[in-house]
This record gives sequence, C-alpha cells and structure tokens, in this order.
Amino acid sequence: MATPDSALFVFKGVPFAAPPVGELRWRAPQPAKHWTGVRRADTFGYSAIQADTGAFGPWTKEFIFGNKTSEDCLYLNIWTAAKRANAKLPVLVYIHGGGFSGGSGEVAVYDGTKLAIKGLVVVTINYRLGALGFFAHPELTKESGHNSSGNYGLLDQVAALRWIQKNIAAFGGNPNNVTIAGQSAGAASVHYLTASPLAKGLFHRAIAQSGSGVGRGFTRPREVAEQEGIRYAQEKKVTSLSALRALPAKSFIGYFSDPFRFGPAIDGWFLTDDVTKIFAEHKQNDVPTLTGLTADEGSAFPNKMSAEAFRKQAQQRYGEHAEAFLSLYPANSDAEVATSQRVAERDQGVYSMALWAEQRANTAKTKSYLYYFAHAIPWPQHPEFGAFHTSEVPYVFHNLHLLDRPWTSTDQRLADIVSSYWVNFATKGDPNGKGLPVWQAFTPQTPLFLRMDANTVPMPLPAKAKREVFKEMLIGRDGKSAL
Repeated sequence: MATPDSALFVFKGVPFAAPPVGELRWRAPQPAKHWTGVRRADTFGYSAIQADTGAFGPWTKEFIFGNKTSEDCLYLNIWTAAKRANAKLPVLVYIHGGGFSGGSGEVAVYDGTKLAIKGLVVVTINYRLGALGFFAHPELTKESGHNSSGNYGLLDQVAALRWIQKNIAAFGGNPNNVTIAGQSAGAASVHYLTASPLAKGLFHRAIAQSGSGVGRGFTRPREVAEQEGIRYAQEKKVTSLSALRALPAKSFIGYFSDPFRFGPAIDGWFLTDDVTKIFAEHKQNDVPTLTGLTADEGSAFPNKMSAEAFRKQAQQRYGEHAEAFLSLYPANSDAEVATSQRVAERDQGVYSMALWAEQRANTAKTKSYLYYFAHAIPWPQHPEFGAFHTSEVPYVFHNLHLLDRPWTSTDQRLADIVSSYWVNFATKGDPNGKGLPVWQAFTPQTPLFLRMDANTVPMPLPAKAKREVFKEMLIGRDGKSAL
C-alpha cells in the first residue's frame, strides 16, 4: 500500500509462517503457503489470542492493540521508503511488549512511518502469546523431535527473522544489516534471541528498552515448565494433546490474575541455558547492544508505603545494610517515604543495568550504549506517572502526533534526537551522528549512561554509598564488581 504522497510504502498483514492452528498448535512454526496472483497488504493481520484489557493506567489506546484476535496470528508489517528492490537499507525489526501475554505489531505507537522516512526499513511482528505461545508438556517434548516444548512464541520470532533474511531485499532492506529491537517483553525477547543458537546470523545489532539488569531474564527449566503444563491441562479437565488441540483457542486466554503465567523456559533447543550463564561463557550472539530504562518504570503500579512499612522492608531486603539504606533514603514520615521510595527505585534500576553491562563486558567484544529516559510525557491530568514504562516509545518512533498531549518544542526536539539515535545505531552499530549530543559507549572504566530529557547529557552512576547498599542484594555477598 502506497501512502498518499507515494513517499512511503506500507505492507500490512504479510504472513511469515503458516497459521499455527489444529495440529500445528504447540508446534514450531511452519513455512507460510505460497499464493498466486496479487495479495492485498493494506490491512493488519489478526493479533494473537489474548485478553482485551483496553486502556489502563498510563497506557492509553495508542499503546494497546485494537485489532481482532485469532490463533491465526503470524503476520508482520513493513514500512519502507525504498524506491527500488535491493536498495540495501538497514532493517529494524521491532518486537512488541506485553508480558508475553498481550500486545501486537499493529499497536499505534509502533507505526514505522517516521523511522522509514529517516532511512530504515521497519518491520513489526506478531508472535504467539500466553498458553498458546509458551505451554510446555512432557507429551509435547516427546513429539517435538528436539526434546523440547514451550517457547513457541520465541520460535515465531526466529521464523520472522528467517523470513526477513529471505525476503526483505525485495522491500529495499539489507538482510546483512538487521537490528532486533523491543520494549519490556520485547526487550526480554531481544536478550533471548541474543542467547539462542537458533538465531545465530539472523541479526546484527540489538536494542532492549526496559529489559536489562542483573537477575532479569530468569527462565524456568523445561521440567518445571512441563509440570506446570500438566497442572494447567488438569485445570482444563483434559489430559491428551488431541483433546487440548481440539479446544477453542479462546479457552486459553489468560488474565493478569490467572495463577498460570506462561513465559519462556530453558527448553534445551531455542534456549540451552540461563541467559546470564550463556553470556558468561561467551556463547551469545555477540552484537552491538543499545539498552536503557525509564525513570519511573513502576509508576503504573505504585506500591505506596507508610514510613513504618518502608523501614520494615528495608530491614528484610538489606539486613545489616538497612541502616545505611535508610540514611540515604530516609523514612521519617509517610510523605518523605514517597520521595525516598521513588529515588531508591530509580537508583537501583540504574545500578542494576550498569552491573548487567559490566558483566556483559567481561565476554562481549562489541560495544554497549546505555540510556536513562527521564522525560515525562506532558500529561497535566496524570503527573504521577512521570516517565512511565513504555513512555520513550513514541519518541523512539517519532510518533508524538498520534497521542493527544500538550506537546512542546522540547518534546519535538527530543523525539528527533532519540529517533535519530535509533536510526544511526540500526545503520552502523553506533548511535552517534552529526548534530546529536555525544553518546559514549559504556565500559567498566567509564560507566556512563546518556540521560535523555530536556537536556540530553552523560549521566554517572549513583554515588558509591548507594551502590554499596544495592550491590549485595543484586549480586550477592561474593558477587564481584568493579562498579
């Protein structure tokens, strides 16, 4: 589909794998069937089966999928300004967030128009979610041929990347210059793909938004996931795979309150070990990585505490370091706690990500670039959300116009800066470029973040006293760190 001014072409609802229905439910994705003639690509494909939560918290409709859902969901969307095939433009593949239980490649804030105009071929993808995407069971393991089960949603992502390798040149993209990117569960997916042998050679750079830190990315062993699968099947009052595959797809819609929360597992095929261990042994797909967090990651679900509760929590978390923690983050009144809690969460998030980057640097030969997005979307009705989880995404895609907010010239300038960093990184593995504030690569010797706000400037780690308080909790008494 060409845009009205013919400056851009958009292809929606392109199948990258066969519909995973019937006997293909809980199997690795199979190739899409060929078609004859011209296939219309002007409508998004179905989103994966999921609960329709609607807008909630800071996530207005622009952040939420608005399409119909179906088990037949393996579609991708392409934005390209290439005037010819084989233009060899860099490719950005964006993986949506949603806790592996929600989301879609058709979410409004992922619209790739502005990034395509800046020189990228942008691809958004769908993948199976929840029980349909991550259900493990001994019988599935037995029939797989790989002694594995679960992780079907991640296998879908691999299938999309393989499709891109075979086909993206026809849309002006360069299959030898592919960046995978994602936010939240999409960022976790980026780490899983970076650790997976099945994704080797399918991408060349990685961007993980709100998804890096020590202790993150923990995955269950396959055997544990299988036992949860057995209990889940018992809840459905069926025991055979044929009976489970015969149930309507909507039988598997989960909710945040559901005791069964499905997600990735160490299945022995897609993922051979814990991601941290894979990186420690330098078995990852070693590619340049850009990663960061927002200042108010947890503002959507605030855990408001009294001064007494905050002090008690400090004793439980920090033990002998609790007194030091409370001297840095005082709790003399409930009002004071509100500030201390927010500042402590910010400092811990930054330090956790720095430790992750330090550990990565022990084996990686490629660079990493870290950011801290501190700019709150202007929202007079809800100042409490601040720079909430996902709030950098409209700036990354330069899609401020899609949200009804009192934007200022500062917002427009920041969106241009941030989107330019992403374009530069996807193009050459380095976010820096003409007219942009300098973004230094992170090293243990120069452990700097780039603070993105009204002024985009380098930012050091929290003070040493704060780091010492968090260190034992994050990496243990014997954890080694120079930071």
